[in-house]
Amino acid sequence: MFFVDKPYISDFFKKTVRDNAIPIVGTEIAKELDLYQGTIIISEAEAVKIAQESDNLSLYTTSENSIGWIAKYLPFSDFPEKIDLFKNKHKFRELTKSMFPDFYFKAVKVEDLADIEISELPLPFVIKPSAGFMSMGVHKVTKSEEWERTLNLIYEELDQKKDIYPAEVVDTSLFIIEQCIKGEEFAVDAYFDSNGEAVILGILKHTFSSTADVSDRVYTSSKEIIENNLEEFTQFAAKIGKLAKIKNFPVHIELRRGDDGTLLPIEVNPMRFGGWCTTADLIFMAYGFNSYLYYYSQIKPNWPEILKEKEGKLFSIIVLDNSTGIDADKITSFDYRKLLSGFENPLELRKINYQEYPVFGFLFTETRKDNSIELKRILDSDLKEFVSTNETG
Repeated sequence: MFFVDKPYISDFFKKTVRDNAIPIVGTEIAKELDLYQGTIIISEAEAVKIAQESDNLSLYTTSENSIGWIAKYLPFSDFPEKIDLFKNKHKFRELTKSMFPDFYFKAVKVEDLADIEISELPLPFVIKPSAGFMSMGVHKVTKSEEWERTLNLIYEELDQKKDIYPAEVVDTSLFIIEQCIKGEEFAVDAYFDSNGEAVILGILKHTFSSTADVSDRVYTSSKEIIENNLEEFTQFAAKIGKLAKIKNFPVHIELRRGDDGTLLPIEVNPMRFGGWCTTADLIFMAYGFNSYLYYYSQIKPNWPEILKEKEGKLFSIIVLDNSTGIDADKITSFDYRKLLSGFENPLELRKINYQEYPVFGFLFTETRKDNSIELKRILDSDLKEFVSTNETG
């Protein structure tokens, strides 16, 4: 059974669950999300009963907001424990310590951040909430002089964004400090089947505008990216799954390949693929198979067949986060038409209420490899070119 919740579910997801008779748990939030007529809705009581009677239960959540429901109503199952193992970044580092014994990490309570002795930390490092979402609260510190400014930014974000996501999704009471992982970054959608075997459903390369950039602006998939990483990433996921002892479990893995070739996990997001129905939807647009359905029905992609005739094509998700430095309440409009004019083949544009969430939208594109400059342009943009404000009219 699947869970739906805010902030967003796509039309593609709605169609998938309706057309394939995938049961949706009828929470109060689910009733507000305009699921298509004909969708199978089961009551919360029925969902609990199914979980109690099943020895092989598969769950999926469109949003980590549903984690609270699972913790509250399914405490008899091992799902709350397994979810917390991944959602809590400190517990995850402890879980994988045997795989990466030399990796530095340290958990710090938010009230103790100001007392940290910067000289005792390995520079550069990354600091982020122990439970987080997207790049909220994530900062890179490369030299000691940046620490005071970073602290001030963290405190500002805590005040500005405290009500956007529930505590199960973003918990800023505890932060984790980690050594920087240098190298190429990737995002991987996968699931562990009923036998605990890891199945990769999608691989995207996360590109950055600079070494200091920690944003989520551009993620790209291609035949080359998948072929070059599929076997290694599958083995990597299998090792983590074995440590966690999980099965019937979808994940969104963020990892880096170090300069020496070593794979290191940034984090593993439980019970979902990419947030806001992004990565799974892109995989369908790019390669024609449905990740939600493949997980639900325990199907493995036939990658050699799927990747035929995909040479020279880049498929990207562009996250239009508010990087303008302008408060949302001062922005009167975003020029989506101008945005689209900068891409040769936009596949889908999703406009988001930027007054409610710190993002203008999501753009899915297909780009010829020899025209990747269009991805570079949006990667480097602070998006000010697309906004009008109270001052500019």
